[in-house]
Amino acid sequence: MQVPLLDLKPQMNALREEIIQAVTGVIDSTRYILGPEVETFEKAVADYSGTGFAVGVSSGTDALLISLMGLEIGPGDQVLTTPYTFFATMGSILRVGAIPVFADIEHGTMNIDPVRVAELLEADRKKGNRIKALMPVHLFGQCADMQRIMELAARFELPVIEDAAQAIGAECPITRNGQTAWHRAGSMGIAGCFSFFPSKNLGGIGDGGMVTAKDKTFAARLKSLRNHGAEPKYFHTIVGGNFRLDPVQASVLNIKLKYLEGWHQARRRNAALYRQLFDSTGLSDEIVTLPPAVYSDVDKADQQNYHIYNQFIIRAPKRDELREFLVQNNIGCEVYYPLGLHRQECLRPYGFEDISFPVAEQASRETLALPVYPGLEVSQQEYVVETIARFYHR
Repeated sequence: MQVPLLDLKPQMNALREEIIQAVTGVIDSTRYILGPEVETFEKAVADYSGTGFAVGVSSGTDALLISLMGLEIGPGDQVLTTPYTFFATMGSILRVGAIPVFADIEHGTMNIDPVRVAELLEADRKKGNRIKALMPVHLFGQCADMQRIMELAARFELPVIEDAAQAIGAECPITRNGQTAWHRAGSMGIAGCFSFFPSKNLGGIGDGGMVTAKDKTFAARLKSLRNHGAEPKYFHTIVGGNFRLDPVQASVLNIKLKYLEGWHQARRRNAALYRQLFDSTGLSDEIVTLPPAVYSDVDKADQQNYHIYNQFIIRAPKRDELREFLVQNNIGCEVYYPLGLHRQECLRPYGFEDISFPVAEQASRETLALPVYPGLEVSQQEYVVETIARFYHR
């Protein structure tokens, strides 16, 4: 049996005619830069995410970059983030001339650990407040602990840029004055940064990104920055770049957004089935650690996107051998991420080689992503778990 890590064909086949019609409409309109498709999608994402504004950009990476530019973060500044995520998080910080400061991750969620964040911010205050922003990542489709992160941001008077590239629609509870309310990724900080890379829960047919914002002035600044800082046309008070979302991508994403909630639910169903299957083998108690859904027990969680499972990540002993065995048995899997950001070659000139983040480093040795996409069949999931059981019981 073949089980790919991700198969986009079922999704595309179901929407093929609608997508072709939409893309053809863009071609026939001759509006190839920004235009009504982008504006419609921006409004839809702002409404969906619970923010007042959204600015379409060329990729999730550029969403992070333009957000830092919008805050005027640059040389001499520091940005506090996680060492365990995709490179773009750190790359965007380096590209504006700032320096990343890393806080280790929580063992369970693998999101940034607020305890470590607090320690770093306290130390930074004594050194002169060089940290200028917090950039938590909502990893694998589950929000970071935004209750504590936003409390720290308020205490230290720092803006928060949410890296929500893997988490559009994901929600987490925040309690204020005894009242708990659910908030969507991208609606809590000054900026929420999304990616529409094809493998995401909401994926385009190429690159694309979005920044959500609650502040009108900040959103207007982002719109100027994505278009070379021009406001009005040909008049430049700031230096921006060419970060515009393509209307072809927007036309496809406008269609897909209507189905996103159903796809989230399908991923959660697949995750629930994995838990049942692993439990039936005894693997989940003795050997394999399944990804925790930390908000699933909060009041009204069954009505919320407490986890959207962009990836279903297990921890497994003999991870590399298991991965090889799965590939030999035609099962797609992947390691996210095999090397922490603090160990990347390009960071050596910054003096990180002697700094260790043990929880992140352990995750890099143990984690493995299994197929969890909406079109996954029950028989395929059964085969995945049976194959893993064969590996450990042989």
